[in-house]
Amino acid sequence: MRYIDLRSDTVTLPTEEMRQAMANAVVGDDVYGDDPTVNQLEELAARKVGKEAALFVPSGTFGNQLCVLTHTSRGDEIILGEDCHITLHEVGGTAVIAGVQLRTLATENGKMDPKKVEAAIRPENDIHYPHTGLICVENAHGVGTAIPLDNLTSIKKIGEAYGIPVHLDGARIFNAATALGVNAKEIAACCDTLMFCLSKGLAAPVGSMVAGSKSFIDKARKNRKLMGGGMRQAGILAAAGIVALETMTERLGEDHQNADYLSEQLEKIPGVKVKTDRRDIDMVFFEMGEDVVPEQKLVDHLFANGIKISGTEDGEWRFVTNLDVSRSDIDFVIEKIRECL
Repeated sequence: MRYIDLRSDTVTLPTEEMRQAMANAVVGDDVYGDDPTVNQLEELAARKVGKEAALFVPSGTFGNQLCVLTHTSRGDEIILGEDCHITLHEVGGTAVIAGVQLRTLATENGKMDPKKVEAAIRPENDIHYPHTGLICVENAHGVGTAIPLDNLTSIKKIGEAYGIPVHLDGARIFNAATALGVNAKEIAACCDTLMFCLSKGLAAPVGSMVAGSKSFIDKARKNRKLMGGGMRQAGILAAAGIVALETMTERLGEDHQNADYLSEQLEKIPGVKVKTDRRDIDMVFFEMGEDVVPEQKLVDHLFANGIKISGTEDGEWRFVTNLDVSRSDIDFVIEKIRECL
């Protein structure tokens, strides 16, 4: 049975071109650096975001945690938003893997105030304070927004002034670039290092990329091995990543348009309140209280009709459009929601 899956854009299935590329990939041992397909992917990824080098890693969380580990020393403090992915959805990895603590700041729909970022930097002349080792930003942000370049540029300048590197969780950087009408390189220029995912809207089955200077990537490569991320004949996976970067980044606007359509249709349902101030990418956040429909009743009803959704988080529903969700699929979803109500 085919399901319409709105849980995330991580649920995309690899295209037939990806499957063929994987089947025919030339491989070696990536830990030794001689898998030609992985090397090709890393060179392509670095060019895509305007960095000197890149590294293939198993997942986005792995990539973010690898960058935190590589940038910092144990006991450091990192500055980041209270609602970013590293803070909320990476299982406390910063404490376990890098041994650093978080200094979280309130955001405005994912956007940190540069003045507050600067104020959070610890002075070096007081022995009671930890060292501020890293600033982390996110774009596109998991709350559904594309962060403007001027905000990221201001934070990058603060980092440069204090000698603190800036890392970007760019899991959906190409969605952000699409929403802002810029090239991904322009976003990547606002950070020293970044991670971006191949397995979300770009539809590759596995993998993410870390990009930065050659010296950083050389250090990160050793830490990737430490973290268990040496994947040997990984060219089979990298082949799909190459197809993703070559063919999928320019079609994300279609997902955004479908999310707009989904948002418009949801707003027509009595009792639904769409978060229209967070409607930049492929995500639609909305509220629909238990007085409108019990949460589990809706989840079960849609699943019984071939539709997968997640339950609420902090009182919000999130539907995510993706490659495998069409306009007619959205019409069917809306029909079944109304039927449940």
